Amino acid sequence: MFRRLLAAALVLVATPAHADWYEASSAHFVVYSEQKPEKLRAFADQLERFDKAVRVLWGVSDQPVGPANRVTVYVVGDIADVQKLTTSRNAAGFYEGRATGPVAFVPRSAGTDETDLSAMAILLHEYAHHFMFTTWPHAAYPAWYVEGFAEFLATTRFEKDGSVVVGYPPQYRASGIFQQSLSTERMLAADARKLGDMQMDSLYGRGWLLTHYLMIEGKRGNQGMDYLKAINGGKSALDAAKQAFGDLNLLDRELDRYARGRFGARRIAAKVVTPGPITLRRLSPGQEAMMDVRIRSQAGVNEETAPRVYVRAKKAAAPFPNDPAVQRALAEAAFDAGDFAEAEAAADRAIAADPKLVEALCYKARAQMARAAKAKDLSPETWKAIRRTIAAANRLDPEDPEPLMLYYRSFADAHAMPPQLAREGLYKAFNLAPQDDGLRLNAAVVQLRDKKVADARETLRPLAFNPHGGGLAEYASKIVAAIDSGGEVAALKVVDADDSPKDGAVD
Repeated sequence: MFRRLLAAALVLVATPAHADWYEASSAHFVVYSEQKPEKLRAFADQLERFDKAVRVLWGVSDQPVGPANRVTVYVVGDIADVQKLTTSRNAAGFYEGRATGPVAFVPRSAGTDETDLSAMAILLHEYAHHFMFTTWPHAAYPAWYVEGFAEFLATTRFEKDGSVVVGYPPQYRASGIFQQSLSTERMLAADARKLGDMQMDSLYGRGWLLTHYLMIEGKRGNQGMDYLKAINGGKSALDAAKQAFGDLNLLDRELDRYARGRFGARRIAAKVVTPGPITLRRLSPGQEAMMDVRIRSQAGVNEETAPRVYVRAKKAAAPFPNDPAVQRALAEAAFDAGDFAEAEAAADRAIAADPKLVEALCYKARAQMARAAKAKDLSPETWKAIRRTIAAANRLDPEDPEPLMLYYRSFADAHAMPPQLAREGLYKAFNLAPQDDGLRLNAAVVQLRDKKVADARETLRPLAFNPHGGGLAEYASKIVAAIDSGGEVAALKVVDADDSPKDGAVD
């Protein structure tokens, strides 16, 4: 997957020639790892127990998740290997909430001291974000709660009797819990994009503390829920806090006392969190040969690194022309490197080997669209053929967001007005993958153009609050402010300005 903003030097994940790669497939996850099969099964079992435990805590039913919407987890060697996949020098693991398939990258081993982040804590923190953004897609959450929620769940422990215990303190956040760089009042109203490193450390630590206080201690009753309802009812974060919690200085002192005491935890019985079936398989020799390329592509490449990944991909894929997974990975690497003809050819080989491989059909369509755009081919016949490829992918999996996004994009790229069917498809894609910020933004813009102004505002507010939203979050905030001050006309002026972000629905 091509990611323009990634500028890290290319370092392929080290994969010993003799390594055995396995896939564990379950209701909510697909995990790839070199762990022994029994350890990988236990790991996948814990992830599913975690998902069920979170649902029990927040009273959320478990709706079926389509194959394309499960979280794919790549387990690499250690934190150093994770950091080779991203520009962040401090990343101990990371998650990408893409509509083309949410992915997480975590180390098999991390810190061994209790004050270090564990590999499991990293993954649980990232999955907590995914759970929040997909379970409550229209809710706006302040930064302290986004991170406090994730940290509250990150320290979950899995007992030998099958029970799950939630609420242990994150020892690695001790400095943030006890330091005074961010008062409770400032934390409740903070825009994370404007905080320094020490303040962010405090936001994570004190965010965990307040979340734990509200969830476990119980003295504040439903004040936490009242606060979130007030924010989503239109109040500012600070006004909502004062309305729900009252004297914020008093709350600050309560949290200081709470931090010095013993923390409780909540145990969820094994019978309540029993997971469904987990299927294990060893990857084919071709898939093993392509795994380092696949991980690098999925983590993100740029104009400098994509060609080098492609060279490695061609070499690894050459002995396996009939392996659909290998050719699909080659199609991705070729597309990222700008070799659209080979991307389409590799996708065709994958489709010939497995006609039901939706990802291959999507890369075929992407390559066709890129070739047409490069040739400035706007002929109806060309774009009808492209849409036939997209329609074939959609028929195979109507719940996969990617074909729906590509169908909408096919009209925009052909300089044609997307019809109602395409716009409805984009809305459906957003409902299937609300964790994708670019897709959320695009859906909101289409809602604006369809004169669904209130819906657009509701779609944008969670992005505007997202502490990890970066430039898209700032842009969403500008559109929301324009809606509030001048309605549809003012909002569309912001959207149509020359400095608006590029379309992010399909990357």
